[in-house]
Amino acid sequence: MARPRTITDERLLAAAGEVIGRRGPSFTLAEVAAEAGVSVGTVAGRFGSKNGLLQVMTRQMTERVGERMREAARGLEPLAGLRAGLVSWVDGMTDPRRAGNHLAQLGVDLIDPELRALLGELHAATERAVADLVRAVDLPRGPSPERAARVLASLVHGVSMDWSVRPRGALVDRLLEDVDAVLDVWKGS
Repeated sequence: MARPRTITDERLLAAAGEVIGRRGPSFTLAEVAAEAGVSVGTVAGRFGSKNGLLQVMTRQMTERVGERMREAARGLEPLAGLRAGLVSWVDGMTDPRRAGNHLAQLGVDLIDPELRALLGELHAATERAVADLVRAVDLPRGPSPERAARVLASLVHGVSMDWSVRPRGALVDRLLEDVDAVLDVWKGS
């Protein structure tokens, strides 16, 4: 009979996220194991390789992005909900160096065809979630919800990247300033 898992994938993936934030693409499974307080064999046995770990991380993000955005928006008026949903994408990013390390990992991920395809699925899921939030907002001069979602998701990604290399102020403040500039035009303000 197989031994029950006492270490959750959740714990291992959270450890991987922490290590990537510190080390970027040079992270190792041994560092993930140390962060999670488990053996390297546990991490390797669960994910097979660093690439396998990154694939699982990306799939998990894809599965949860819509839920995370909807949760951030829950109970708010539609415009505030849209803003909160967009901010949820950068929740916890307060250190430009850590953000830069995650972006460096993204750059490496784009080289791998499987990871690139999974990132495409993540971006599509993000746009669908943003489009759902946009549909609830009255934007008389705005584009279709799908185009608005593409623009807003691209804005989130671009501001995150810019902030990681030119950190001025808090990322959330910069993001909301730029999002509001776009939404004000679409609202006719």
